[in-house]
Amino acid sequence: MIPLKSERDLAMMRQAGRIIAKIMQKIARFIREGISTEEINRLAEELVYKENALPAFKGYKGFPTVICTSVNEEIVHGIPDKRLLKDGDILSLDLGINYQGYFVDVAVTLPIGEIESGKKKLLSVTRRALSEGIKQMRENNYLSNISYAIQNYVERQGFSVVRQFVGHGIGRALHEEPQIPNFGRPNEGPLLKRGMVFAIEPMVNMGTWELEILDNGWTAVTKDRLPSCHFEHTVALTEKGPEILTQFFL
Repeated sequence: MIPLKSERDLAMMRQAGRIIAKIMQKIARFIREGISTEEINRLAEELVYKENALPAFKGYKGFPTVICTSVNEEIVHGIPDKRLLKDGDILSLDLGINYQGYFVDVAVTLPIGEIESGKKKLLSVTRRALSEGIKQMRENNYLSNISYAIQNYVERQGFSVVRQFVGHGIGRALHEEPQIPNFGRPNEGPLLKRGMVFAIEPMVNMGTWELEILDNGWTAVTKDRLPSCHFEHTVALTEKGPEILTQFFL
């Protein structure tokens, strides 16, 4: 069963969404060449607690940090460390919080300094793929049309979507039903209903969709070591259509 949120639930998740958006905006402004991903994690932890929220990731199944920092060929679950960001890198930030028992989740990929044209296109396509998926979040539409819209757009641009990690329902838990792959056939699965809230999160690779997990047991990297990009929003289906709860502007 896919949980449906009440008006009170949605009000709380809007509040949580505003908080995480403010946090991510501050983190994004802090990002620059020469800082370490460890520094980013320290800032994220400070900001989360300052907002009277709790980190959603730290301690989840043993994950060690507040934020995921995935650089270049790292797809997701990059663990912050002493690595310094360099001009030409791309950095994916993934953050979740628990605010008064309600979870929200957001991700963005940022350029460090001047990046080459292929990476610029990868970021642009992934951001647009997220928008294409969100557009499908309409009442009585099929769930799989979110997945199909993302895959169809990405592959037409010459890139690939990751298969092993997917979007998900979110609310009173970080991961709720349903799973939302970034690939699939159209017009399948459950029909979308008002009150559903999803974390929609295309992960797009420049080369193959295949991946490997590093020895730390968490970080996924592209098998061909070409760059990867990740964008995510928490989105509610309301009477007016999809409402992005985690919107922020860089």
